Amino acid sequence: LPPYSSSTLAIGASRLLMLSFKKKTFTGEYTMTPFEIIVVPALSDNYIYIAHDTSNKTTLVVDPSEAAPVLNALKTRGWTLTHILNTHHHGDHIGGNKELIDKYNPTLIGPLSEESRIPNMHEMVKEGDKINVGGHEGLVFETPGHTHGHIAVWFEDSDALFCGDTLFALGCGRVFEGTMEQMWDSLKKLRSLPIATKIY
Repeated sequence: LPPYSSSTLAIGASRLLMLSFKKKTFTGEYTMTPFEIIVVPALSDNYIYIAHDTSNKTTLVVDPSEAAPVLNALKTRGWTLTHILNTHHHGDHIGGNKELIDKYNPTLIGPLSEESRIPNMHEMVKEGDKINVGGHEGLVFETPGHTHGHIAVWFEDSDALFCGDTLFALGCGRVFEGTMEQMWDSLKKLRSLPIATKIY
C-alpha cells in the first residue's frame, strides 16, 4: 500500500477488521475451556485485559499499565494472578508489573528483543514461538512498527488475539520506533487469522 502514511495505515488497519480476515481460515480442535476475558479500564485512555480459565484457575493479565485496577478486579472475582504478558516495553503497558509481581509472583512473558527494556521477564519469546498459559497455547507474532520488538499473541482455543498497540478498532498504533513498511507487514500477518478472532 505504498506510499505509507499514518492515514493509509489507519484505513488499511480498519479494512483488516472488515474484510481481510475472510481470506484464510485455521482449523483446530479445542480441548481447553476458553478463557473468560474481561476488559479493565486504566489510566485515562487505556485498557488492561484479564483472561481467566475457570477450570484450572489460571489467570493472565495483558499489558498492565497500572496495578490498582488489576488488583481490584482480581479481588472482586477471587482470582489469583498466574501470568503477565507484555506486548512491548512502553510504560502504559508495563507500569503495573512490579507491584503485581511482588504480590503474586506470576510468570512474566514478553518479547525477546525487548529484554533490556522490560525488567524481570521469566520467558522471552520471538516469532513463531508458542507459549503455554495454564494449558492454553498462544502463538507469537513479531509485529514491529509501534516499537522495534512489539509482539502479538493468538490463543486459538479462545479465538483471542492480544495485539497491544499494533491494531485498534479504527486504525493502528503510532509508528514510533519502526517504519511504516514494518507496521503494514505486521498488520498483514494479523489478517491471516480466522474471521472469528476477537481482538484485544
